[in-house]
Amino acid sequence: MEHPTIQKDTNAWIFQVWASFLLASTITVTGIAYLPVDLWMKGFLLMGVLFTLGSAFTLSKTVRDNHEAQRLINRVSDAKAEKILREFEMRDVA
Repeated sequence: MEHPTIQKDTNAWIFQVWASFLLASTITVTGIAYLPVDLWMKGFLLMGVLFTLGSAFTLSKTVRDNHEAQRLINRVSDAKAEKILREFEMRDVA
């Protein structure tokens, strides 16, 4: 049975992801800070941004976990099928 290759992101990709996240967050918070509105409105907008960020992290983790679980199920299923085929081939030889 073949072992699946381990996928590893490049350092450039990791840097781009973090840089874009930090830039977007900084620009959004700075934009909220400079809005010509009352403080309570800025707080409300900031709270919305923080809840959206938290939800985005939770969603991405859930999607990743479901993908990993599906990969494990497929590997177990492939191993069972390979075992059945091996047993079938052994009966043909004998």
